[in-house]
Amino acid sequence: MGNLAFYVFIAVLVVGFLSSAIRILREYERGVVFTLGRFTRVTGPGFIIIIPVIQQMVRTDLRTFVEDVPTQDVISRDNVSVRVNAVIYYRIVEPQNAILNVENYMEATSQLAQTTLRSVLGKHELDEMLAERDKLNSDIQEILDAQTDAWGIKVANVEIKHVDIDESMIRAIAKQAEAERLRRAKIINAEGEQQAAEKLVEAGRILAGDPRAMQLRYFSALQDIASEKTNTIVFPLPMDLMDTIRRRD
Repeated sequence: MGNLAFYVFIAVLVVGFLSSAIRILREYERGVVFTLGRFTRVTGPGFIIIIPVIQQMVRTDLRTFVEDVPTQDVISRDNVSVRVNAVIYYRIVEPQNAILNVENYMEATSQLAQTTLRSVLGKHELDEMLAERDKLNSDIQEILDAQTDAWGIKVANVEIKHVDIDESMIRAIAKQAEAERLRRAKIINAEGEQQAAEKLVEAGRILAGDPRAMQLRYFSALQDIASEKTNTIVFPLPMDLMDTIRRRD
């Protein structure tokens, strides 16, 4: 009976040792191994053996993380208050830096994204936030990527999702847009009048330079008037024809 208990005890120790020593890392995982508190290596994926008590391993995930940036209150350069939220995509490229250089890389990246979002958007006017979103995304991504490099983080993309404006500001923007449309319509109408006037002046010069052209225009006008059956046409005789009749008399 005593030998059986001993064997059971040994079996439990072996099982405990193996469960503490054996690690299996998936393809997208890496292990940061510490020996007596010192960084030793980055290992994985696959079957990993560590020395219990002497060594410890911290798992890291190399897949892309999707982080929602909470809604931020931003004052634009033209003093408009807006609420902006975004999403960032990042992944670990240096597991040892992500563990050694920052306490919580996920929280640190999220906080840095919030402050960077406010800082970058605060340097732009509201129209730029609405019309140049791709450029703002690129600017924020570059800043985040540079600042998280020391943490072994690669920021792949930043997307601004919503730019929310107060209702009063929406009405003001609508009025501004309507005024802009009216201004453009008036400019187009004025340009059309100017072009028409220039063409009329040019036509007048051509007609004045050749009397035959004036006669042709005269007959063309009579034809247009004659197409209406309800019109009564008074047909004036040309002055040169009257002079010819007088000379014959």
